[in-house]
Amino acid sequence: MITMHNESAPVVKDLYVKNTVSKSLTVSYLFWGGIILLLLPGLVHAYLLMPFPGSQNLNAITVSYYLEKIVTPLRILGGLLIVCYVIFYFSRDSRRRKIVKASVLGLGLISFYFTDFKFQAERMFEEPQTIKFANFINNSVPESTVIIGVVSNGVAKAYPLNYLGYHHKIQDNVGNQPVLVTYCTMCRSGRVYNPVFNGVRQNFRLVGARHYNAVIEDETTKTWWYQADGKAAVGQLKGSQLQEIPYEQSTLAAWISKHPGSLILQPDHHYLNNYNELKNYDRQQAVDKDSTLKNKDSLMRKSWVVGLVINGQAKAYDWRRLFKKRFVNDNFNQTNLLLTLEKDSLTYHSFDRSVNGKVLHFNLDKSGQLTDLETASLWDWDGLSTSGALKGNRLNKVQSYQEYWHSWKYFHPNTLFWKDL
Repeated sequence: MITMHNESAPVVKDLYVKNTVSKSLTVSYLFWGGIILLLLPGLVHAYLLMPFPGSQNLNAITVSYYLEKIVTPLRILGGLLIVCYVIFYFSRDSRRRKIVKASVLGLGLISFYFTDFKFQAERMFEEPQTIKFANFINNSVPESTVIIGVVSNGVAKAYPLNYLGYHHKIQDNVGNQPVLVTYCTMCRSGRVYNPVFNGVRQNFRLVGARHYNAVIEDETTKTWWYQADGKAAVGQLKGSQLQEIPYEQSTLAAWISKHPGSLILQPDHHYLNNYNELKNYDRQQAVDKDSTLKNKDSLMRKSWVVGLVINGQAKAYDWRRLFKKRFVNDNFNQTNLLLTLEKDSLTYHSFDRSVNGKVLHFNLDKSGQLTDLETASLWDWDGLSTSGALKGNRLNKVQSYQEYWHSWKYFHPNTLFWKDL
């Protein structure tokens, strides 16, 4: 009996194995490619726009901006790939692979919930649902609360920091002047801007943070703006700057003493728990480790400074030293400055101490009142001389900001630093 050898069998077997492997790889590419497109862009985007370790030190605002625009299309494509896998290949997959892929998809959906809902900036720090003001008689805000105060066209309004700190921005009007009142707790930076740009009043949403500073987006052009300096960082209006509106930071009691008719922002009852989390924010000063600093001129990241920008040049004043001295007569970029603190140690002022072409030097008398050494005139905390030879004269206010050192230094890299030698 003769046995015939089928030489084609190994070839067919080889082709079958190769075809099976190829199909298996195609299935894997289809599923895992879908997972990558569905999850990775969103995770990277969330990482760059939230204060995760290392994320805020990257110069990635442009990447973040354009990544946000393509996240949704990439997710749709990724979702379609996964749907194709489920329809055509899921039933043929091994039980073990089904479990692995289903688990990965489940974990991915959980991460999607956190990145796109739970930890999305505009959901974490929502817009106020009710903006309500009261006069001092009907006010419910403690007088010790630190506020951002704005005056326009004879109308004064006060915005408590713990409310601003949660919402990050309040879009309002003061004396018919549109205002965008902002505050970033990661920078301790308060700013008030005119939201009207190119004749259009912009509505802003909170995008996230870069370099530990809030980034906001205008509704019309989708440009991204830094809160700390009002500059357009990326988008259609890149390089533009929002007009700044003067404001003061003080305790509510100090503000009311100057503006007794001021309106005061009241708490939105929808966010009382969020406000309570920031209840002592305005008192938490980064001074607990100062005694361990070898160089007394050194500052920690969250050391408070008072910053000014005059004729394009920035300068920072160490709050700790200002707190001890209570007042500083300084000369900066051809401007004669007076920086001083009120008795509450939280309300600060900055003035130009030149009056009628004459430079004055100031001191605090035993009762804590401002006096000038040249005429011994008394001055109130609004810069008005109330008695003495200069009675009726007023010091011009200079806009200044209380901010964390790391923020001021980043947004003003060439800043000078005041040292009390």
